[in-house]
Amino acid sequence: MTDQRTQQAQNMYEPLASWWQESARDFPWRFGKTDAWGVLLSEVMSQQTPMTRVLPYWLNWMELWTTPADLAAASAAEVITAWGTLGYPRRALRLRECAQAIVTEHGGTVPSTYEQLVTLPGIGDYTASAVLSFSYHERIPVIDTNIRRVLSRAVVGEESFGGSVSAAERKTATQMLPSDREQSVVWNQAVMELGAAICTAKKPSCDDCPLRSSCAFAAAGWPRLGEKRTRPKQSFVGTNRHVRGLILKALRTAPKHHLDYESVAKVWEDSVQLDLCIASLDEDGLIVMHDDHSLALP
Repeated sequence: MTDQRTQQAQNMYEPLASWWQESARDFPWRFGKTDAWGVLLSEVMSQQTPMTRVLPYWLNWMELWTTPADLAAASAAEVITAWGTLGYPRRALRLRECAQAIVTEHGGTVPSTYEQLVTLPGIGDYTASAVLSFSYHERIPVIDTNIRRVLSRAVVGEESFGGSVSAAERKTATQMLPSDREQSVVWNQAVMELGAAICTAKKPSCDDCPLRSSCAFAAAGWPRLGEKRTRPKQSFVGTNRHVRGLILKALRTAPKHHLDYESVAKVWEDSVQLDLCIASLDEDGLIVMHDDHSLALP
């Protein structure tokens, strides 16, 4: 660690840790209230989805499938139905595949090494690191969108523009991580929470930030605040994702999760787009197409 990063880390840890203890939202997957399975489930569910929206789904899933073995034994239809409108439903089937791998390859226990975790279906660098830090208390940098934004702003003094994690961002995250294992866990959780609640993308609440006095971004005058290197946002209504969601919603609420094609056709008037979305859902394993053209959850 460079002298500059050492000083920054020392200056930031105590105020950040104090803020975390006083202000962190009390979710049931935090503060040691659940096991590694509960943490893994919460991290997958909260990808691209706010934690407040995840909460009721997480509670329902943990009641239905308390262990990986419970989820591994569930049907695809049960899993898709329980996923509801959480979004990106392919994640639900990947979680089931993940649970099955945990049962067959790890005796039903969520593995505790990075190398084993990233081999599980649907588990990448971020989720593996989060499980190791938050559940197993390993010293490892956790890098998500919120953490990247806070570190880029507070430490480097630049706006974060998204995209793939760069080598420089990973280096900064590693340099800023406290050497003490327990402190590293607090750091990861606190920086993530700060990005979600205070150091938000467009309108950071700098007056409420525990890092305000040491923030390089504020000192530089918040250069390029809120800018993005992404395409203009497309309206959700009318997208293939929207139509796929309508089809799945119709099947989730149908008797026996089964509908004839004529009933499905009522959810969207563009028959060409509808058929494309039906085909993509079938390819993703989210629905089953029968010979009579009726549809069902798997």
